[in-house]
Formats: sequence, C-alpha cells, structure tokens
Amino acid sequence: MNDNRRNFLKTLGLSSGAMLINPFEGTSFPAEKVLNRPPKGLDIYKKRILSTDVAVIGGGMAGLCAALAAARNGAKVILIQNRSRLGGNASSEIRMHISGASVLQQVWRETGILEEIMLDDAVLNPQNAYPMFDFVMYDKVVNEPNITLLLDTALFDARANGRKIEKIIAFCSPTEEIYEISAKHYADCTGDGTLAALVGAEYMRGREAESKWNESLAFPEADEKGMGNSLLFMADQFDRPMPFKAPPWARKFEFEDFRHRGVSSFEYGYWWIELGGEYDAVGDGQKLRHELLAILFGVWDYIKNSGNHPESENWALTWVGMIQGKRESRRIVGDYIMTQRDVQVPQEYADGVAYGGWSLDDHPPAGMDDTSLKPCRQIPLKGPYPIPLRSLYSKDFDNLWMAGRNISVSHVALSSTRVMATCATLGQAIGVAMQHAAARNMSGRQIVNSKSDIQLVRQRLLRQDQSILFVVNQDENDLARKAEVNASAEEAEHKASNVIDGVNRDIQDGKSHQWRAAVEAGKEPWIRLSWGTPVTINQIELTFDTGLHRYLRISGQAVVMKNQIRGRQPETVSDFKIEAILNGEVVYSDYVMDNYYRKYVHRFEPVKADSIRITVTKTNGDKFARIFEIRCYNEVGNS
Repeated sequence: MNDNRRNFLKTLGLSSGAMLINPFEGTSFPAEKVLNRPPKGLDIYKKRILSTDVAVIGGGMAGLCAALAAARNGAKVILIQNRSRLGGNASSEIRMHISGASVLQQVWRETGILEEIMLDDAVLNPQNAYPMFDFVMYDKVVNEPNITLLLDTALFDARANGRKIEKIIAFCSPTEEIYEISAKHYADCTGDGTLAALVGAEYMRGREAESKWNESLAFPEADEKGMGNSLLFMADQFDRPMPFKAPPWARKFEFEDFRHRGVSSFEYGYWWIELGGEYDAVGDGQKLRHELLAILFGVWDYIKNSGNHPESENWALTWVGMIQGKRESRRIVGDYIMTQRDVQVPQEYADGVAYGGWSLDDHPPAGMDDTSLKPCRQIPLKGPYPIPLRSLYSKDFDNLWMAGRNISVSHVALSSTRVMATCATLGQAIGVAMQHAAARNMSGRQIVNSKSDIQLVRQRLLRQDQSILFVVNQDENDLARKAEVNASAEEAEHKASNVIDGVNRDIQDGKSHQWRAAVEAGKEPWIRLSWGTPVTINQIELTFDTGLHRYLRISGQAVVMKNQIRGRQPETVSDFKIEAILNGEVVYSDYVMDNYYRKYVHRFEPVKADSIRITVTKTNGDKFARIFEIRCYNEVGNS
C-alpha cells in the first residue's frame, strides 16, 4: 500500500482507532446527498481487537498454505485477504494457472497442501471452472477450526517495538470494521512486502548489477526496473459471427508488434499482455490497470479486425480481468539472499524446507511498450533446487516471515522462485515453522541455528507431504521404521520394503520407492508391517501415488489442460481395509472407500498390536496397488 493511501487513512483516524473525522467537512453537496450523510463526528466504524498465535497477511497460494499449515499444527491463525476471493493470481479474479517444478516434465510436481487442493479441484471441479476453484480453496479454510478468515480486509498500518512487530491494523470496508490484531508471529504473504515496508524491514527492489553477486544473467548496472503485471481474458467460440468494436482508448497494434508474440489460440488471453516494469507496480496500479486494458482490447481488436486472423470470426470475449497479476515488487531481506547460482547449481542446505524448478524466466521491463523485444528470456533448469528457511524470514524482525514473490532473493533468482506452486510450498514451510516458533517462543533464526529444532521442522514438513530435497524420513516416533515388512505379492522392482525406505515419492534416483502389486478379479493384495514386541498404535498414515509426472492445475488454456486428468488420478488407491492384529486376532478393522488423496491419515482409539495389514481392493483405474510410504504412530493431537 502506498504512502499516500496510508496517510489518507490516518487522517480518517483508522490507524489509531480514534474517532472518525468527517472527510467531507466544508464541502458543498447537493441537498439529497447531505441528507444521507451521517452527523458530524459520528464514528460509524466498529473497532475489533483480536489476538492470535499467527497472523497471515495475504490470501494467495502462499498465504493460504501458510495459514492451513500453521493451523493444522495447532496454532490459532488469523488470515486476512484484501479481496473477496482466496488464491491471489490463481483466483477467478486473475486466472493464472499454478506453475512450478512440473515444468521440468519429470516427476517434481509439488506435493503437500498444494497437492491436496489440486486433487480436490480435479475431483470436485471437473468442469474446470475458476469460480469453483475459488470455493475449493474457501472450503479448505472455513473447515479449519483454528483459522479466523477476514476477507475484504486490507492491511494499512502496523506497530513494532525493537525486533518485534506488536500489532497490525486492517480495515474491512464492506462491514465498516477496523481490526487491531496482535500475534506472536506474522507472515507477509502480500506479494508486495507491504507489512515489511510498514515496519521498516529492509527490502530490495529492481534489478541488481551483475557485479553485486557475480550473476551472469544480471545487468551491467543496477536500476529500479523489474518485471511487469499482466491482465488475462477469456473468449469462447460461437455458432455465428461475433463482431467487435474496440473502445476509442484502446491501443492500436500492427502485424510487426507480434513478431515475438504468438497469437496461436484465443480462449485464454496472453501472459505477454504485460506492463509495469518501468512503473511503480504498487503506486501506479490504477494507471497500469487502464493501460493494460487498453493493450488487451487493442490486441483483441487486432485479432478480430486486422484481417490476419479470419479464424477468429466466431470468437468473442466472455471475461476480461480487472485485477492485475503481479510478478515483482519488494523482496524482503532475510538471513540468506538466494542468487542465480543457488538456482542453477543446487546445493544442500541444513535448513532447506522447499524447492523450486521453474526456469530462470525474466521479462523485460518495457513489456508491450516495446514490442521489438522478446517478451521473456527463459533459461531452463536441469532439475529442482532447494530453498532455505533463512530466505523466508526477515533479518530485522524476530517474528516476521515471508512466503511468495517477496522472499529474500535477487532479481535473477526471483525469475524462478516467483511462480505460484513454489510460493505455495514456501507458505507451507513457514506455516509449520511459525507454529513451532510460537509454541517454543523462538525466532526463525533460532530455529535455523538449533540442529534439533530445524530437524523437527523439516521432519514435520516431510511427514505432512512437503517434499524436501535430500531429506528422508528420520522421525523417531514413526513405529513403522522399526517394523518388518512383507506382502502377499510384489512386482519385481517395487518391493514391499520400499514403504519404509524413508522416501515417499519418485526422486529420479533409479529406485522405485513404492510397493506395487496387481489388483485383479479375485486378487486383493495386502502389505503387512510386523513387530517382534506389541506396540500401541492410534494413527496410520499412507502416501499413495497420484501421478506426479503429470500436470495437475486449473487453466483456461486448452494446451495447459491437455496432459491432465480432471478427476481421480488412476494410480491412486481408492478402497482399502486397515487391520491391526495381535496374536493372530484382528483387534481393529476399518474399511476406507473413495479415496483420491495422496496423503491419507487414519486415526482411531489406541490399540496394542504386533502387526498391521493394509489390503487394497480397488484403485481409481490403474491395475496396480501403489503405496509409497506407511507410517505408524501412537500420539495425541494432530500430526
């Protein structure tokens, strides 16, 4: 939020909770408007004072996953979003598909909370409707009892004392409420680094010089320029000609303007309708929106009326974005600044908590103001790279975290880390870390500097299906690690023992890491974990195969949807029986049907058992039962 708006709100008394000053004092209005005006000095705004463990500011994919992760691990969370929809750039208001390491076209689709959300969307929203994806995300949040969700609520002020943020102040216009929120920890998931800027945390903007970090893809001299914003549109084909007349303020384009910008389909718009890298992406937002609309309608005018695309005759616009998708703004400085080398030459971090895999994908600041330039420079990566926790908290504040495009990276590194699937995993990482910090009165720096605490955070993330490079299951509480494993059947390269090898997915190391057995008529394969001495169990966790080699995302673009399955992923186990056995007798049994999740957690009253058996009776279409991991616990509370 820019300083002018902040100062304006302060004049209304919003930043202090003071009585509202009538902003229309001394202004002459027509009589009918004066009659509807409240009496002078009347404070119509309700002030709400709230306290919580974790406050997450921003409800995009990063903030959504941060809030869910912190809440599921036991923290009380307040999530504020300045619009009525969750999802940020992925919401129906902007409609950008969620991209990440799956662009490597290998097996590196992100898992964890993001995978859960996308599996829900594939099953519950097979029609690929963006407004329904909004409600898949909304449903996740409102079903979590530890989250208080405040939509249409904008952060505009904050208070800090020394190295601690003490409170934030937010305003909800539709309900005329001012929220004063105190938290133990704060997550800046605004994308713009708004909270960090308000409290004076150090941040970066623009492009650094090549010499600063010896980045070959940087520019000779530093500047304040960056990547721009985009507006998307959607169009449909009709059974008759659909003429189009551009508004008079639309820009005019010629054939030469599209030399570097392909117009190959009409249904989804174009990411290269971009502008803003030479503007203030935040402060110039109103102007940028109009200019982007002028470009968007100018591009559509060219498609429809230039004569160069006669196949567009029956096509018409059916939706036009009014909220810009942003690529770059402030980047908050953490204890570690990732640079080009961290992306291209992966190294193992003791505090690695997530990974990226998108290309180094930089866009020229001029955008559509200079169509002679290519709209992007993409340097593909050979594989994924880890992201450390040190890049996800502010070096200046002990309770300020960040996830999204505002993390501690150089401009060059940002060109890869900024995409939403990566941002979602960063959100899950800080959600778990913030809950850990709040419960133990720690800072992010203290967690990183404590081998035991960073180990606990990383193992908990791994258990909750956040894939972390170079990390395997070392959870001392996992009883399955001490079991012997056998099965009724197993494929040659997919042994039953793989379910306790510590790796819960394909990591391209030449090994399977999953048990696999045929499911056929009259054949219901089972896998059994056995202990020499009976153990007490009240929780069994299974990790299934959901086809991580495929894309799984929502998009309005046909080519993006081509390699997807909208529905249950066929490799996933659907129906299975869980049994706990003691001395040859079944002491607990339950039957699970219609599963489509990758991570399944089954809780029950504690029982003593010397073995557990999982019998697979049905998959969602594949001929093999596939299980990557089985974990067993005896514990109280959420996993």
